[in-house]
Amino acid sequence: MLADGHQLGGFNPVAGYGPAGEAKMFDGLLRLSSGEGIPNLVPALAADDPTPNTDATEWTVTLREGVLFHDGSEFTARDVVATYDAILDPASASEARSSFEMIRTVEAVDDTTVRFVLDYPYAALPTKMLIGIVPSHTVAEPGLATESPLNTTPIGTGPYKLSRLSPHRAVLEANNDYWDGEPEVSSLTLLYVPDDNTRAQRMASGELDGTTLPPQLANTFANRDGMSVYSHSSADWRGVSMPSDHPVTGDAAIRLALNRATNRNVMVDNVLAGFGRPAHTPFPPDFGAFHNPDAVFNFDQAEARNILDDAGWIEESDGIRVRDGQRAEFTVMYNSVDTVRRDLAQAFASDALAIGVEVNLEALSWDRITPRIEQDAILLGGGDEPFDPDTQGYKTLHSQYLDSGVGSVFDNASRHANPSIDEALDVARRSIDEQERAEQYRAVQEAYIDDPSYVFLTFLDHTYVAKDSDWTMSGPILEPHSHGVTWGPWWSVQTWTRD
Repeated sequence: MLADGHQLGGFNPVAGYGPAGEAKMFDGLLRLSSGEGIPNLVPALAADDPTPNTDATEWTVTLREGVLFHDGSEFTARDVVATYDAILDPASASEARSSFEMIRTVEAVDDTTVRFVLDYPYAALPTKMLIGIVPSHTVAEPGLATESPLNTTPIGTGPYKLSRLSPHRAVLEANNDYWDGEPEVSSLTLLYVPDDNTRAQRMASGELDGTTLPPQLANTFANRDGMSVYSHSSADWRGVSMPSDHPVTGDAAIRLALNRATNRNVMVDNVLAGFGRPAHTPFPPDFGAFHNPDAVFNFDQAEARNILDDAGWIEESDGIRVRDGQRAEFTVMYNSVDTVRRDLAQAFASDALAIGVEVNLEALSWDRITPRIEQDAILLGGGDEPFDPDTQGYKTLHSQYLDSGVGSVFDNASRHANPSIDEALDVARRSIDEQERAEQYRAVQEAYIDDPSYVFLTFLDHTYVAKDSDWTMSGPILEPHSHGVTWGPWWSVQTWTRD
């Protein structure tokens, strides 16, 4: 029995469920393979690795044969085509649609072959093959994906089937006909317990087999007999947007000074209880050659003050700086139910005050935060699809998302444009030469350090508590922004074995 803070239901891939391959009821064409750094993407419903043409504008996928959906229907190319068509159909209003914007068409070459035709070369297309495939008959009629029966009665090819669902409990049973072998863990019960402290209490009482908890709360279980704390490295960043049209955050000197004034190591130690790493750009060290280790902001509050002095921000008698009548003051909003964001926002505000910048904090719900995204700063999280540097950084930094109607409102949340960063991101996106891609992403980070558009704070290590058992697990994996009991020790529960 596993407890999570996320509501149950909404199990429809067409609506955006499980884009990183974490869904237990579905398979994608590809799936994640454990290991250090960026995970390998290996065939699942695909029989072999996808094959690109010479400029990566067409990708051909041969499909696995003999696979059945949970309703007994046979998996073929038409199901792949129908799933992607439904995601891309405006009538679905899918939250995932903008993430698949590079796909022009998906074509069935025959029953066991599909071809993805793209609008532009896209080296990271395999990351778009993790999302679950649904039977074609379940998406035959266009309509809102959020209103589809798939949200509460999911039909996939995955290792588990949903057998019971209520607002606070979902029971998954092993798929006896799973193409990759029946899972040894025969059932999973997922509970919706939104309050962190309640989950911790129920874990401590022995009621639960596992749960996800914020780092400091998870750390209280470190020396408890019969239980273990697990931490998984992630590309899940926390950072503060700096709206470009704001008279304070829109100033390059303010952005640079705040990046120098932020003590990220203290945030990791005190807010995250050591479960995390400093973040200077959206690209974590796990990215290997794609990561630029020199792209860092050295913590130096004296230098930060010098930057502001040189830019004409003069400290007044109350300790807050002013330039041309403009007080160095702005608001940072954060989600009111997220204690980690609250604590990081408070630490950021304290560091800013030390150099004469006043940060006012507002705890709000997301529906009140979103309309103010271009006027006020937000304590944001990112790293939804961290299995390629393109999906990790492009939407966060590229200026094409300054145009209204392109992507999500949270893409390039600072609304900042840097032509050098745009160019390097575009070259890397369209190249299938790994060395060239690595060089371009390192150049992106180098340019960003000279012209930051956010104040990135930390990468989180996601923390979990589980009862000790004799199950043999497959080990950790680099996790995305989304986390919970579909990740952590249970991300590959279908592969667990017991001697």
